[in-house]
Amino acid sequence: MKRKLKYMLLGIILLLVVLFLGFFTWSQQTYKPSSELDTLLDKSEIQYEEDWIIFNQHSSEIGMVLYPGGKVEPEAYSYYGKQLANKGYLVAIPKVHFNFALFDSNKATKIIENYPSIEKWVVGGHSLGGVAAAKFAFDHPKKVDGVFLLGSYPSEGNDFSKTNTPMLSIYAEKDGLTTVEKINETKKFLSSHATMHEIKGGNHGQFGVYGKQKGDNEAGISVKKQQDEMVSVTSEWLKEMK
Repeated sequence: MKRKLKYMLLGIILLLVVLFLGFFTWSQQTYKPSSELDTLLDKSEIQYEEDWIIFNQHSSEIGMVLYPGGKVEPEAYSYYGKQLANKGYLVAIPKVHFNFALFDSNKATKIIENYPSIEKWVVGGHSLGGVAAAKFAFDHPKKVDGVFLLGSYPSEGNDFSKTNTPMLSIYAEKDGLTTVEKINETKKFLSSHATMHEIKGGNHGQFGVYGKQKGDNEAGISVKKQQDEMVSVTSEWLKEMK
């Protein structure tokens, strides 16, 4: 009996190892920045600080932490980050464990502590990154002054409906993953101070610059047009926080 239990235990351990290796291998098959990013941004402008990308860390009153979408590399959000930095905001885009922000939702704590001169912080993210950001904001209300969501929404466990947290939800008409229907279904979890904006013709993948994503719909506008609209809407929302 003891030998049988021993073999069963070894079998379970081996199965767990195989499952973990399979998940790890899959998680490393990421969406990298597309060649189009080269036409939008000089890659020499992408600066690294510890394990995040940073833009404009020297002269900002408001800091932003942007969690990447699942399996999307941080550099894919560099154009959005750089354009907001040009408007006077610090933007940090972290590298997260296994390329899934939900495994590293507290990453914003380290970033916030690293820049003590920043007076206000907003956290947000794309897709699953937005879910992680909402979780962080819900769990740390004293550290966060606002939440922005890009093709994303809070989970049911992070219900902001009874709070006054400033929130921004930017979603896309042709998003095949975070659909307009899903945005409408989860609108009830947003705060009473939520601003919503639909990008006509936009899709899920163009919230970053990494090309097509499985399950997404074809966009009706260029990635630059979607990105520029994101920057414009976000910067207007941030102005209200000054």
